[in-house]
Amino acid sequence: MIPFSVLDLSPVNVGASASQAFANTLDLAQHAEKWGYLRYWLAEHHNMTGIASAATSVVIGHVAGGTQSIRVGSGGIMLPNHAPLVIAEQFGTLASLYPGRIDLGLGRAPGTDQTTARALRRDMQGSADSFPDDVVELQRYFADPVPGQRVRAVPGAGLHVPIWLLGSSLFSAQLAAALGLPFAFASHFAPDQILNALRLYRAQFRPSAALDKPYAIVGVNLFAADTNEAAVRLFTSLQQQFINLRRGTPGQLQPPVEHIDAAELEMNGVAQSLACSVIGDPDTVRAGLLSVIEQTGADELMLTAQIYDHAARLRSFEIAAQVREAIISGK
Repeated sequence: MIPFSVLDLSPVNVGASASQAFANTLDLAQHAEKWGYLRYWLAEHHNMTGIASAATSVVIGHVAGGTQSIRVGSGGIMLPNHAPLVIAEQFGTLASLYPGRIDLGLGRAPGTDQTTARALRRDMQGSADSFPDDVVELQRYFADPVPGQRVRAVPGAGLHVPIWLLGSSLFSAQLAAALGLPFAFASHFAPDQILNALRLYRAQFRPSAALDKPYAIVGVNLFAADTNEAAVRLFTSLQQQFINLRRGTPGQLQPPVEHIDAAELEMNGVAQSLACSVIGDPDTVRAGLLSVIEQTGADELMLTAQIYDHAARLRSFEIAAQVREAIISGK
């Protein structure tokens, strides 16, 4: 049975604070470690009042410092927002503090709107176009230093921090294949190209010093509860979040509701974006996760759950872990 991992956006609930979001994040990470999850990734977003993980490397340090063995990383760092050397130093520092436990997942989107991207002091001209070169530059900073190398990441040089490419299109799949890097597809919010992207990645993959064969993670929204009805209700928080985002009014994570006040066209658009979601009781979750694995051939599932109630969020990930163990034991 393939490994399961967690993607966390450190959601900020209505009326709550970033401090509470970070406490919940660490608590979930500690439970995920106990339940056998392989890795715990955090994502970079900016100017979103419902997501607290903007300073992603800082939150990674918070989680890694409060856990013992689970791998901790980014899902991802939006590299066009940063100079590669800065990211190399940040993750070199994390890898020095927590050896053998840090992952660096990279994306090429800004993780925000264009106005905020400018406020990040990001060069708006060609920043996404330079993404392949920036990835290669970052790889050099983590490689063993060579004679005459004038710029080094300190710490970072020689640490070979694992780099992952993240994406929701064919571009990142092709780049990951060309560079021989592991690939994570963001099917939890953009599932349309998943099969084409995975097919392209596997067909064009070139073995590298980092990886000898393709390795693909698939993102899945997980809303597990003890009953199907309870799980469907939990899912309404994420639906509301996506509707508000599409309306240009992003905000804090809303509590679940019985009925969502949205037009049919809006609901259809959200349903398309969130098609890679597994929602239900343990039996439904088992069938749904196995179906995703069968359809995609994923080497690993990255589960994410924007659930308002923290206890319900913990229970969702606990159910998935129990389902995985039951499959392994043949139950």
